[in-house]
Amino acid sequence: MGYSLTEFCHDVRAILRESDDREGREQVRQKLETLLGDRDFCATYVGPGNDAGMEQIYEDPELHFCVLAYNMTEPRTSPPHDHGASWAVYGQASGHTDMTVWSTTDDDGRLEPVRTFRLAAGQAGLFDVREIHSIDYTAGAKFVRVTGVDMTDQERRVFDSETGEVREVQGVSTSTTR
Repeated sequence: MGYSLTEFCHDVRAILRESDDREGREQVRQKLETLLGDRDFCATYVGPGNDAGMEQIYEDPELHFCVLAYNMTEPRTSPPHDHGASWAVYGQASGHTDMTVWSTTDDDGRLEPVRTFRLAAGQAGLFDVREIHSIDYTAGAKFVRVTGVDMTDQERRVFDSETGEVREVQGVSTSTTR
């Protein structure tokens, strides 16, 4: 039996109404792993031959969480960053993404890695509000990201792990075509 994007969004809405905290977001992470197991969903949004880059595929009209599909042709390593007042759940559809969680040191504000892990196909990882992380994905990686809000106009922090410099930036652009 399949698990559609519509069912996923319905479940996420119910979860966040009940528990919009780390526990609820962990449930969202688990549901995203279920969604990544649906062949029809993956074929439609993160399937072979899809090289659309980043595409917003859903925004909830009530709670404003968003679902984005990433079909990346080139490899990329992001700088350490957070999602500001939002959270993010990344779910790997194909390829892999190496994740690093960072913390700031007390003395000079520089970053140090706390934990690294690899998301393989079918796995999802949660990054809560203001949790600093970086992602490193391979060419051809395909993943889904769920955020608590549309990040287009949200302020977030980007860090230079060498100098400790922090920049406030405003979101990223997305296209909604579905």
